[in-house]
Amino acid sequence: MDGSGGADEELTAQETALYDRQIRVWGVDAQKRLSKAHVLVCGMNGTTIEFCKNIVLAGVGSLSLMDDHIVTEDDLSSNFLIPPDESVYGGKSRAEVCCESLKDFNPMVRVSIEKGDPSLIDGEFLDKFDIVVVSCVSLKTKLFINDNCRKRSKHIAFYTVDCKDSCGEIFVDLQKHSYVKKKPGGETEQQDLTYPSLQEAISTPWKNLPRKTTKLYCAMRVLENYESSEGRSPGETTLSDAPAVLAQRKDMCDRMSFNESQIPTALIERLVAAGKKEHPPVCAILGGILGQSDNSTKQEVIKSISCKGDPIKNFFYFDVAEGKGIIEDIPPPAS
Repeated sequence: MDGSGGADEELTAQETALYDRQIRVWGVDAQKRLSKAHVLVCGMNGTTIEFCKNIVLAGVGSLSLMDDHIVTEDDLSSNFLIPPDESVYGGKSRAEVCCESLKDFNPMVRVSIEKGDPSLIDGEFLDKFDIVVVSCVSLKTKLFINDNCRKRSKHIAFYTVDCKDSCGEIFVDLQKHSYVKKKPGGETEQQDLTYPSLQEAISTPWKNLPRKTTKLYCAMRVLENYESSEGRSPGETTLSDAPAVLAQRKDMCDRMSFNESQIPTALIERLVAAGKKEHPPVCAILGGILGQSDNSTKQEVIKSISCKGDPIKNFFYFDVAEGKGIIEDIPPPAS
């Protein structure tokens, strides 16, 4: 966001009382901007519902959910907003069930449903939102939505988030973003960042990547390229696909003069075997990085809205096997 939208409107007495603790952490102006911000989430899974819960509790202005897929028993394993009662969720879409549950978290936040196919979202539709978070969609759809966000005259922040069982990835595109950074001694200064698009970030030749780039970055690119080439939806792989995905790894490494041993076979097999399965603790970590706030910090979407705090630029990775999160600043290809 540009840091000005909605900041001139005063909070109501009810808002001031409800959000008192976080106002004391990040200030009244940041809370004003948050209370006027409009967020769209495409794809309701275990990771995005963690984000939705967090941003609703923080007091975002409105949250719109887009996911027309009918709820199945598989959704119950990681999506805690869906009650394990078929008489409640039977025949309803993921967005419908999650919407009803989210309304109970904070009655002051407007939660609604947007019907439709994310791959057909047009630019005019996106003008209603300040933040777009995308999950459960193909690489082609991610690129399409990101490109449309960038073409609008209004500044729209774009995020993707995906959990592959014990591994997770977040991508952030804030385009041109200015924020206030605290310096030692309490002084502040303005920082200006320019982000690459998702297309630019994944087009960087691997041999030009920063020296210690996490292996997950390349492994995720191999998997998404395999899914795209085979016409698969995200997560439509099983361990039986591993030989073909490893062949994809070799082909991509050969084309980019990159040592394929830098992308471990065991990691590829873990991602392929994960399919659509999400590990709830990893969902909570990713959803927390995107939207949770506590007494000491603001997370990524709140940083973007408030224009305070160092935002991720431009990937975040988490792997249970490593036991830590890693921020990667992947530069665009050299012009």
